[in-house]
Amino acid sequence: MDKVISIDNFKEHLKDGLSIMVGGFMAVGTPEQLIDAIVESNVKNLTIICNDAGFIDKGVGKLIANNQVKKLIASHIGLNPKAGELMGSGELEIELVPQGTQIERIRCGGNGLGGFYTPTGIGTMVEEGKEIKTLNGIDYLLELPLHADFALLYGSTVDKHGNTMYTKTLRNFNPVMATAADKVFVQAREYVNEIDPDIIHTPHIFIDHIIKEVK
Repeated sequence: MDKVISIDNFKEHLKDGLSIMVGGFMAVGTPEQLIDAIVESNVKNLTIICNDAGFIDKGVGKLIANNQVKKLIASHIGLNPKAGELMGSGELEIELVPQGTQIERIRCGGNGLGGFYTPTGIGTMVEEGKEIKTLNGIDYLLELPLHADFALLYGSTVDKHGNTMYTKTLRNFNPVMATAADKVFVQAREYVNEIDPDIIHTPHIFIDHIIKEVK
C-alpha cells in the first residue's frame, strides 16, 4: 500500500475537536509543514499534546496564536508568551505535566496500560484531584495514559514502507508518540526506497501516512 499522500490529502483528514500529539522539543523535531497545513485549514477546538507551547511563530505556537487550540497538555509554555496570555484570560486550557510524567503517560497510552504510579508532584498542585497511594511508606500519584486521534511526526529519513529514522534532537517525543495515536502522519525530510533495519527508530507498522517535505 502506498502511504505517501499530499499536503492537500492531509488536510482532508482534519476536523474540529481532534486530539493531536505533536513531536519535537522547543519546535525541533516538529513537522512544520503539517502544522502550517492545520493553520491553513482553520479547524478549531483542538487538544494538542506536545512537550511545550512552541514559539508564537514556530511549532504548535502557530496554532495557539491562530486560536485553534482549546486545550494544551505540555511540560512548559515559557517560550510562548501568547500561551501564557491566553491561559491567564481563560481562553486556553493548559494542563502542565512534568516532562518525565508526560512521556510515561504517552508510553502507557501506546502500550495499552491503565496508568502508573509516580512520586513526582506529591505535595504540589500536580496532585490535585488524583489518586494517592502509599507503597512501602512512600506516597505516589496515579497518572493516567495519554492517547490521541492523530500523531504528527517529523522524520529525518523515511522509506516507502513508513520506516522512520530521526537524527539528534529530532528524536524527542516522536518515537513514543508514534505508538499512542489512532492515526500517525510523518513529514519526511528525506524519502528513500529502503532504510537499513539497524537504524530504524519507528517501524513502518506505526505509520499510516507519509508526507514528503516540500523543499
